[in-house]
Amino acid sequence: MRQFSVPTRDQVEPKAQQIFDNLEKQLTFVPNLYAVLGYSPDALEALLNFGGTIGKSSFNNKELEAIKLAVSEVNQCSYCLAAHTAISKMNGLTEADTLDLRAATSDNPRFAALAQLAKSVSENRGKASNEAVENFFAAGFDNKALIDLVGVVIEISFTNYLHNLTQIPVDFPAAKSLEAVA
Repeated sequence: MRQFSVPTRDQVEPKAQQIFDNLEKQLTFVPNLYAVLGYSPDALEALLNFGGTIGKSSFNNKELEAIKLAVSEVNQCSYCLAAHTAISKMNGLTEADTLDLRAATSDNPRFAALAQLAKSVSENRGKASNEAVENFFAAGFDNKALIDLVGVVIEISFTNYLHNLTQIPVDFPAAKSLEAVA
């Protein structure tokens, strides 16, 4: 398999360099996955813009992470599981919460509904189970939130697929495997 390297700032086009500079200011570093996206400045810009807005008016940060953790588990993306476990903790979720959400369970009915629907959408290529859809609406979500959930699933799937294809080094603390804690 082809080996992908994480480009440095000097190895990407000026448009990507500018985005890297902004990421440095916001995050204090450029995550490896975003750096690899820098090979295509348009893809990097589009993903950051899409990810920066999709779902924000329907879901709070914890709910967004519930979706991202469930989808990243389905797609078996070690990078996104590590990154979103860390981000989830920064947003107030516990390690146990992140593991539950990856397994599409939670004591919180809204989190459970989100994780179950995100998992079902991912596993079934958009043809979610009726039960997952009904649980989503029963948890208080509306049609707008359904559309936003699909958008978040698409956004995280993009990064899941990119990492699964490139296997660039994970620069976040590794997420525990569900099998190891079961």
